[in-house]
Amino acid sequence: MPDDQPDLFGESLPRSPAASAPRPASSRTSTRAAFSASAHPSRPSAAQPLAARMRPRTLAEIVGQEHLTAPGALLPRLISSNRFGSLIFYGPPGCGKTSFAEVIARETGSRFVRINAVMSNVAELREILADARRLPETPTLLFIDELHRFNKSQQDLLLPDVEEGYIRLIGATTHNPGFYVNPPLLSRSHLFRLEPLSTAAIASVLRRALADTERGLGSHGVTASDAVLADLAVLCDGDLRRALNSLEVIVLSMPAAAAAAAEVTSDKDQVTGNTSADGAATAAAPTASQSAIRIPQSAFKEITPADLEAFARERRIRYDADEDEHYDTISVFIKSCRGSDPDAAMYWLAKMLAGGEDPRFIARRLVILASEDVGLADPLALPTAVAAHHACDFVGLPECEYALAHATLYIACANKSNSAATALFEAKRAVSGNTIQKVPLPFRDKGGQASKRAGHGKGYLYSHDFPENISGQDYLEKPLTLYTPKTLGMEARIAERLARWREMRAAIQAESKRKT
Repeated sequence: MPDDQPDLFGESLPRSPAASAPRPASSRTSTRAAFSASAHPSRPSAAQPLAARMRPRTLAEIVGQEHLTAPGALLPRLISSNRFGSLIFYGPPGCGKTSFAEVIARETGSRFVRINAVMSNVAELREILADARRLPETPTLLFIDELHRFNKSQQDLLLPDVEEGYIRLIGATTHNPGFYVNPPLLSRSHLFRLEPLSTAAIASVLRRALADTERGLGSHGVTASDAVLADLAVLCDGDLRRALNSLEVIVLSMPAAAAAAAEVTSDKDQVTGNTSADGAATAAAPTASQSAIRIPQSAFKEITPADLEAFARERRIRYDADEDEHYDTISVFIKSCRGSDPDAAMYWLAKMLAGGEDPRFIARRLVILASEDVGLADPLALPTAVAAHHACDFVGLPECEYALAHATLYIACANKSNSAATALFEAKRAVSGNTIQKVPLPFRDKGGQASKRAGHGKGYLYSHDFPENISGQDYLEKPLTLYTPKTLGMEARIAERLARWREMRAAIQAESKRKT
């Protein structure tokens, strides 16, 4: 198997020790030069993964990001005028960040230098910036993949040359730039968010890759129905790179009869993909100058749903441990429970579990939900959520998923009240925004002779000596109304009880004043 052969998920398999040996420092410049030249490739190498060979060459070839590439949008106007500073592309893996950078370099005729923040360091950055200053007549476009992996000092090192225009930075990151890119660098950049590709967009590229004999898999004589390509696109969850490399693995694992039967002809006509008069099918080619590849119709192989089964069993969804997918998904999960939608809540719970989320994190959020959003409307929500958290600790995965589902459904279907949260907020505001009230003497601790001589506890009325425990005393010097009960579930009964107690307290106080 070649060193760069992709596995079924589009990830490169480990290279041999010889292939992965580190380059000597003296070869660093030549490595960057290769990146620079790759912006204008004459012909893709057959050793490259399919995703690399099928990279878009023009802005028009980029699919699935129409909000960025549509005529009149900001990005095409910046590229057309060739008057832009720095750009930051932000989005999930396989959505086109690197493709945008290479297309921009090609269409602006820039000197393209590509580095990965994981592999780079300050010394290499200084060398790149020095080269850019020595070549002011040739615009240098510095593409930094995984920009979020640069620390603050490394990002700050870019600022002077970005400010002076010696380099134009294009950063690519899967992380939210607002958290990982320094504000000074962010303020000097145009930020473009890329979305996961739709199923239709991915399927269209897969179809083109099967027909393309120059860069794709057209010479293998493999076909697939629209339904199969759509299924593969769905399994790849918006990641075009993974979809293309998975397609390549599937095609290369099929019997080689089709490829062996291919005959490279000398005619230069455009290949149409239709069946010719002699009964041979021709696979589409992207250029008319390319030699046509004629494959007998009987030699074509078709990808079937069975070929996708192994991939489907090992499907990985797009999720991360502590970044946008993590926070966005827990956010919609919480809001689904708060909004009393058990179906949505269960869906997002399943996504988090499939993505490898820590079940204890989910359980902690359920405990918070039980008090913040259910509260006194259903007091059993809190012990149910706490029990689910305990189950995660002593049962563990996968069985603790049942406890999480139990607690999720209970909270989503329970009556809701945020009165505990609002009462706490009002109480904190009363404490922080006003003079702190003194504890009234009747309610102070009377332990010790000094406290007794000071009158602590004098006049206290024991609540259990009165009907419904209402003595009529005020426990604040200046009474406040901080808790307003809702009228759903159990809290409706609390609201009735409090109203009755207010009347009793007022009557007792009025009687006390009358006697005095």
